[in-house]
Amino acid sequence: MSIRLTVLGALAVLAVVAFAAPAQAQQFNSDSYLSKPHGTVTIIPTFGERNSMLMTTFSLFPKWEFTVSGYFYNNDNDPTTNDGYSNSLYAKYMFYENRAKTGGMAVKFGTGLFPGFLAADARVKDAFSTYWVNTPLTVPLFNDKVSWDITPGASMTLNYGEDKDTAWDFTYCTRVAWYAFNPRTSIVGEVFGSRGEAGSPAEYRVGLRWEPNQYAVFALTYGAEFSGDNGAGWEFGIMLFTPPFACFGGCK
Repeated sequence: MSIRLTVLGALAVLAVVAFAAPAQAQQFNSDSYLSKPHGTVTIIPTFGERNSMLMTTFSLFPKWEFTVSGYFYNNDNDPTTNDGYSNSLYAKYMFYENRAKTGGMAVKFGTGLFPGFLAADARVKDAFSTYWVNTPLTVPLFNDKVSWDITPGASMTLNYGEDKDTAWDFTYCTRVAWYAFNPRTSIVGEVFGSRGEAGSPAEYRVGLRWEPNQYAVFALTYGAEFSGDNGAGWEFGIMLFTPPFACFGGCK
């Protein structure tokens, strides 16, 4: 309980500052507006108490990203059992960026589910019955000391529940990164969830992110539900960026 209270206190401090930076999603459900340079391939493994992830993103065209990801669950805290898995496929288009390249907007759309929008019975869900869209918006604040990501969206799940009807949900994510010490290290807080027929409980996540160079990002986070015990727990994630080489039409 003391750990959760400490984490909630840290999140409250972040909310006072504003309520992530233009690195990418990593183990966060929120995303920034940024599409990586044309031709870049990003590999993102994440290891956590509730779920682990492997995500690969291809920047095949200017301003476009295409992502495939897999999520593996450990809801019962027993590493010897298989609690199920989920996948997602999606595209992202960055349609606006400010002159300073510190903020902008994008649109994302795809199929499959992220761990934060799954209920505890994830093992029986067909992830590809869900189709979704959201619009990441990144706002720089306080001379770029704070970066705020806002990602509203909607999802549609086919053949949901016993009645096999179509379930509609509003999804929400918001993430703030505070570069309190230097431009490479940030304190990050996030809140996310969904409301509707197939809604998921609100969760929070807080942690540290370190961006040592243009080719790697590291993050250590703790996440939990505001009410309940199905939160993400501790997670460690790495983002690795290649030099541009995977380009349709040739890399410049």
